[in-house]
Amino acid sequence: MTTLVLTVVGNDRAGLVAAVAEVVGDHGGNWESSQLAELAGAFAGVIEVSVAPERSEELRAALGELEGLLTVAVHASEEDADAAPARTLEFTVLGNDRVGIVRDISKVLGAHDVSIERMATETRDAAMFGGRLFEATIVATVPDSVDLESVRDEIERLATEIQVDVTLAR
Repeated sequence: MTTLVLTVVGNDRAGLVAAVAEVVGDHGGNWESSQLAELAGAFAGVIEVSVAPERSEELRAALGELEGLLTVAVHASEEDADAAPARTLEFTVLGNDRVGIVRDISKVLGAHDVSIERMATETRDAAMFGGRLFEATIVATVPDSVDLESVRDEIERLATEIQVDVTLAR
């Protein structure tokens, strides 16, 4: 099977997921996993689809016909069978919202060759304090060649510097 990763974006409205699922199913694809969300009136998502190699181009072409309803980009997945073993690092960030929190955290992770596997962020009103709160949940992959405690220490140092609370899962 060939794995395709679809990114979809469009103005939010009923039936968008059904439209993509119908095209995938009609062309022999299997919907494997996805992350879908409505953000500021737009619908956006990432979808992993498996399809027989001989039908992948047909599926790509059919997805292109959704233009006008959704913008769909199709990427061939590059699974790395020779990748070095890795561990998972999970943590949450909570603090007053300000410019640069994601930039600062991703910079620390990247400096240690840590790859973000999943990240969910949101801002919300801080009712009791005024202003906005920023919250992130991050799951990252740490290569076995990297000292996990060094990464944890650096994240905690950064949290103090940018004045956010970080909770590391142990």
